[in-house]
Amino acid sequence: MAEEKPRVIIVDDEKGLRMGTKRLLESEGYIVDTAENGTEGIALGTTGDYDMAIIDLKMPDIDGIEVLRNIKEKMPNTVCFIATAYASYETAIEATKLGAASYIPKPFTPDELINHLQEGYEKRKLILDSERLRKEREERLLEIATEKSRLNTIVNSIADGVLVTNLMGELVLFNPASMKYFELSNSIIGEYILDFLPASVKDIILKVLNNKESSKSFSAEIELKPNRELVVDVTCSPVPQPDGSLIGVVTVITNITELKRLEYVKSQFVSMVAHELKTPVAAVLGFLRIILDQNISTTPEQENDYLSRSEKRLQALVEMVNDLLDISRMEMKTKQREIKDIDIPEVVKSNLDFLELELQKRGIKVIYTAEENLPMVKADSGEVNRIFTNIISNAMKYNKDNGTITASVKKSGNYIVCAIKDTGIGMRPQDKEKLFQEFYRIKNDKTRNIPGTGLGLSIVKRLIESYSGKIEVNSEYGEGSEFIVYLPYKK
Repeated sequence: MAEEKPRVIIVDDEKGLRMGTKRLLESEGYIVDTAENGTEGIALGTTGDYDMAIIDLKMPDIDGIEVLRNIKEKMPNTVCFIATAYASYETAIEATKLGAASYIPKPFTPDELINHLQEGYEKRKLILDSERLRKEREERLLEIATEKSRLNTIVNSIADGVLVTNLMGELVLFNPASMKYFELSNSIIGEYILDFLPASVKDIILKVLNNKESSKSFSAEIELKPNRELVVDVTCSPVPQPDGSLIGVVTVITNITELKRLEYVKSQFVSMVAHELKTPVAAVLGFLRIILDQNISTTPEQENDYLSRSEKRLQALVEMVNDLLDISRMEMKTKQREIKDIDIPEVVKSNLDFLELELQKRGIKVIYTAEENLPMVKADSGEVNRIFTNIISNAMKYNKDNGTITASVKKSGNYIVCAIKDTGIGMRPQDKEKLFQEFYRIKNDKTRNIPGTGLGLSIVKRLIESYSGKIEVNSEYGEGSEFIVYLPYKK
């Protein structure tokens, strides 16, 4: 029997994009329906059993998030994609919570769209298979687990972890994902497994086993690795026999690390706004009120001083907003690049020259060396300049007066290697570990009066890694720091 063709609905108010996408997908063997607005999209998506839906985020009548919510409520197994060029952390979190498979950034190429839909259709088939799996009930779960059947194939292909235990806490069914999440070796069917699971997971399983309401499930969010490195949603549900009595517990482990990371970034942003934006805005407002208050006598020199301070604080706020916008563009991969040959020694030298006056004021000596005839690096000049502007300015800001900055550029293996070393404050090991986290700033008596957003080095690391490069840090508290940048060169 021929395989059924995937059914797709396109909800987009741009007629050219909507019809062009329809023709492309039909040429690839898809069955495609279209809706020109959110209202029509909800009507079609909630009555037809579509495999996938491509939903535009911004539409004149109903936005894509509302369309997604309505479709997922009525057709939870439809795999939905949000297509947009205007996304934010808030919409990303909300769309993920509502069940969106992913974003498709506009404009997209035919290959990008087809790849997304192929992955979505595979997910759709797995969802339908897992639906059938949940409906299957066998009295002897141990026999099912040992049978080389299609059931095992389905369970093993599910990205979420699946782990089934019987009334005695013995393992009767599992897939590789569950072993990976709990960092277990290949367990033996029939082995008592509860003591090898995290305590919080064991407690949930026991709660199901001890619950008299055999139809009730329990779930919890659990951090399996610290600092939000791995966060999962664990749901434990009873496995009843035909007569309603309990025969075992099925545990499903879903990776929600990305969702929690987005939530954390949002909370950090709100916290940063409260601490980093409120103070300078209040200070500028205070200066302006003094100048404008006819009852306060001020000299022209004082007014110039107030205006100069206000300008510096507002400039810092502008830089912070630009950093946030850059991070957002990198997250959504909408930042445009102009790739060309870049002379790294020239970039480093120009940044040192630009800071020459400030360096002289603090008596900081610069030692700069570069190998001759170094090969070029293929990159965007603005991004490369930003990398070294940030690192070199930090070497100045966090240096001691009358200190030294040592900069060198050379070739090593497949990389152009630039090392920037200072004789400044340095870092403790715990600070070094968090250095590239967004909004993280080292806080001690020596850094209290040094301005910054905590975003610069995070952006630097993202930019370097986007060119298949890497950055290393050597530092000792009180002795200084060294940042080493590796960028692959053009061969």
